[in-house]
Amino acid sequence: MNSNTSYGRLVLAILHLVLGVFLLIGIVAKVYSILIVVFGILFIIKSKNEYNEAILWSAYLVGAEVLFRMSGGLFFYELSKYGVLLFLLIGLYIERKKHHISVTYLVYILLLLIGIAFVNIPFTESIRKAITFNLSGPILLGVSAIYFYKRKITLQKLMAMLFYMGLPVISMLSYLFFETPDIKDIRFGGEANFATSGGFGPNQVATILGVGIFIIIIHLFLKKRIFSFLLADSFLLIYLIFRGLLTFSRGGIVTAFLAIGFFTFFYIRSTKDKLKNTFKFITLFVFLGISLLLYTSNLTGGMLMNRYTNKNAAGIEKKDITTGRATIFETDIEGFLAHPFFGLGVGGSKFYRLDKLDSYAASHNEISRLLSEHGMIGLVILFLLILVPIKNIRGQSNLAIAFLGAFFIFWFSTINHSAMRIAFPGFIYGLSLITFKKDEETSLYRE
Repeated sequence: MNSNTSYGRLVLAILHLVLGVFLLIGIVAKVYSILIVVFGILFIIKSKNEYNEAILWSAYLVGAEVLFRMSGGLFFYELSKYGVLLFLLIGLYIERKKHHISVTYLVYILLLLIGIAFVNIPFTESIRKAITFNLSGPILLGVSAIYFYKRKITLQKLMAMLFYMGLPVISMLSYLFFETPDIKDIRFGGEANFATSGGFGPNQVATILGVGIFIIIIHLFLKKRIFSFLLADSFLLIYLIFRGLLTFSRGGIVTAFLAIGFFTFFYIRSTKDKLKNTFKFITLFVFLGISLLLYTSNLTGGMLMNRYTNKNAAGIEKKDITTGRATIFETDIEGFLAHPFFGLGVGGSKFYRLDKLDSYAASHNEISRLLSEHGMIGLVILFLLILVPIKNIRGQSNLAIAFLGAFFIFWFSTINHSAMRIAFPGFIYGLSLITFKKDEETSLYRE
């Protein structure tokens, strides 16, 4: 179905509202996730990726990953990551116009693989699981970077990609609506809430809901519609923010608003002739956000405000704003200092932490994990990952900087609170490396 028409977008959006209800049935979710991967591969091959179909299918699967996990819709946990890997690799291989392969990111992948040689985990543990758990996300990032590096993409294609990424988020809202108990029956405290997150990890759910908020805001800025009607899209945005706040997971929501703030600044610089209307929209959005925060906090007995001001259920300020992540970060740095050259090896930081703290927690911070498990090689990797996109973003137009900088912020902030548990940060990092086709860059403003 053509997502470029208002009717096509409306039908797809409504279908995904309904889909969220059907995904409550586990077997439906499993079958649907497999069909997405199979049909995605077939369509990409059939089209020879002539119009970057690999991007659209990857974006959809990235948006759907957490939904599939929370609904029990994956035959194995990392299916979505491997699906996106396949989409991008097949797209690169079969496209007629061959894309320039970045040597930088080939080196990045090779540097990651060196850590496998230094794996040192207990014999009772699976080396394969340790490697796949810790490297599937970073390798996906490498493949995504290779696919997108200097790839010329129009704004229309980018907006279509964001639309497809947002469709599963609409399904997630339906799923959460029916899966969540009555708010009055939920006990809220000073921690992330599983009950309001569909029984799944609030961190991952909030991350994807934050992505949905960003997508809707971008559509509103550029006068594009999801449900064809401004009122419907506005209600969708309100409900997304409401559900995101209810997870009590701060990382995903704060990240979304950081990215939105960056996008807004450079969007204003790119549209000075529409400055007055833009400021009206921003003022309305800020008022809406504050009103929702106060309403939701009142609904949760003031616990939401406690959560965002780092207080416990009794209203006493907590010593650690990171909910234990700082301690994990510190042990990762200790591991790096103890083994500075080649690190603890892939998967080693968890067991190092077990010895030091008697805690089996995996790292939530990809930066500290890279340093701990890869040593100085991890430091080199970090420099590459940060410097290359910044170099790519500099010198582009304000509108391009608005998009690419927001994508980079999404990546950097997400890996600092959720590591690379899901496919999203790896995929969104690649998007920060694209270039806009200059002859079509402003076409959206002429619609």
